[in-house]
Amino acid sequence: MAGLYIHIPFCHSKCSYCDFYSGLRASAAEGYVDALLTELSLRRDETADDFSTIYIGGGTPSVLPTGEISRIAEAIGRLTDMKAVEEFTVEVNPEDVTEELLTAYRRIGINRISMGVQSFDDTLLKSINRRHTARQALEATRLLRAGNWNYSVDLMFGLPGQTLSAWQNDVNRIMQINPPHMSAYLLSYEPGTRLYAMLQTGKVTETPEQLASEMQQYVTDAARAHGYNHYEISNYAQPGFHSRHNSAYWTMTPYLGLGASAHSYDGNVRRINPANIKKYMASLSKGVAIAECEDETLDEIFNDYIIAGLRTADGLSIEALRQRFPEHYISDLLADAAPFINGGELVVDSSLAIPECHWLKADAIMRDLLRV
Repeated sequence: MAGLYIHIPFCHSKCSYCDFYSGLRASAAEGYVDALLTELSLRRDETADDFSTIYIGGGTPSVLPTGEISRIAEAIGRLTDMKAVEEFTVEVNPEDVTEELLTAYRRIGINRISMGVQSFDDTLLKSINRRHTARQALEATRLLRAGNWNYSVDLMFGLPGQTLSAWQNDVNRIMQINPPHMSAYLLSYEPGTRLYAMLQTGKVTETPEQLASEMQQYVTDAARAHGYNHYEISNYAQPGFHSRHNSAYWTMTPYLGLGASAHSYDGNVRRINPANIKKYMASLSKGVAIAECEDETLDEIFNDYIIAGLRTADGLSIEALRQRFPEHYISDLLADAAPFINGGELVVDSSLAIPECHWLKADAIMRDLLRV
């Protein structure tokens, strides 16, 4: 099976931490969707499998008229068996969620909602340029619960000026809401974002590592106490409600990515669409898809497996590696991992995994295991 990702690069406004490609010209939606459908028809044969998951992300897909989302779904249905689709997710912002929107999405065939809340603190929301208020976020979660939706709520910690107490309040609130799935992301200061510029000029400071660790531990402990499975560094799910689409990324399942700046992967080749709406649409208006291809070396594919697998509770399957790579790759990996195993930062049996208590150090551990 394969996944399908569709990027909608439109937003009401740009969040100060966001480095995903997006613009503010939602008026171009109809022409952009025309381009998406052309790209879908041109590239559908890159995977012979039916799609088992569909994910419409952004940007903010909920700024699109539901008629445009419907057009996308209908076009997909003409090219794949929709009965094979286990999970069809669309990302939304709280201020867009209404009964009418959710009714339309259900009619279209969407069965999962991913909502970026980030915080229930209005002061913190304003500091990162979010448009919604805490009240709107609570109303959106009420509508999702009332509609018996499978849904996920995103929170962020390590925000500028965020205290441990403020984070605990956010976590306690989300535990009261009890969504089927939740994500808790540590703020990352990415070059090119407004927050990064503020960091460089001293207008904000990064959250100290010790405080970030305490925040991570608090949400992890609270989630466990409320029955969540911490199945990936930033993701927690009630039993049976893990994100099937995102989990496929971490197991290196092939996926097709459509839209400006979208990425695709077929197991050997990565394709990257131009991060430019005008260039993307102009090319497809001529019936030409211009994804840039990157043939990966065996070393690079091995590194992908390390980075993806060590993000998860299941870890990196040694047997899966042996089926794909020469034996000396595995022996080199285990030799590099030995100091971390001895220090308790990695554990190994049938899989190599980072214990939950060390997940905040995952990037540093992975760097020492990559083939250079």
